[in-house]
Amino acid sequence: MPVFLAHPGREGAYGFEVGEVEPPHVEQVRSHAARREALGDLVALDAVTVDEIATTAGVSKRTFFRYFASKEDVVVQFLADMGADMRAELAARPAGERPSEAQLHAVSVPLSLCGDHAERALPVVRLILRTPALLARFLEHEARWREELTEELGARLGLDPEAELYPRLAAGMAVAAFDTVLHHWSGDGEEAEDPTVLIGRAFAVLAPALDRETR
Repeated sequence: MPVFLAHPGREGAYGFEVGEVEPPHVEQVRSHAARREALGDLVALDAVTVDEIATTAGVSKRTFFRYFASKEDVVVQFLADMGADMRAELAARPAGERPSEAQLHAVSVPLSLCGDHAERALPVVRLILRTPALLARFLEHEARWREELTEELGARLGLDPEAELYPRLAAGMAVAAFDTVLHHWSGDGEEAEDPTVLIGRAFAVLAPALDRETR
């Protein structure tokens, strides 16, 4: 059984969103992923072949590898765009807003969408966090998100990240809170707690440190 993942997003499913310049066959790979309704049918990634993915999407194996380095790339796309969403939300926050509030709103965007589509998102998050190869790729994305949020925070606060500790420390705290919430939310409890509630509690702990530096 091939694995294709839909993920919650701006238009109701954070799917493998297609850029305007991408050829139609790439859209076939990504839109097929977005159409999957039952993520409960997911199987172990190692049991899925690139041939199965390409066949289901209606593209050749050669075409698949032209746009995806590996089958893991298709799965990790579930979370790949979250960093861009967080940075965009942070950039859009009011200039005078406290750093803790601005960052809370930023990291809440993908968490809110996951919570709204938990029946589809939760199995995927669990798959990513519990599959070593996917977890490694996810951690690479998180490292990028920290740098992107660092740059945005520096610009918002007029601080040079290379000269001041605050932007990188604050961004690291926000991403750590996001990561902690994902792990807690995707645990083995009978009922997953709303991730937006969890992130609010996390930032209640972080806020005094995040805001003290800029007073």
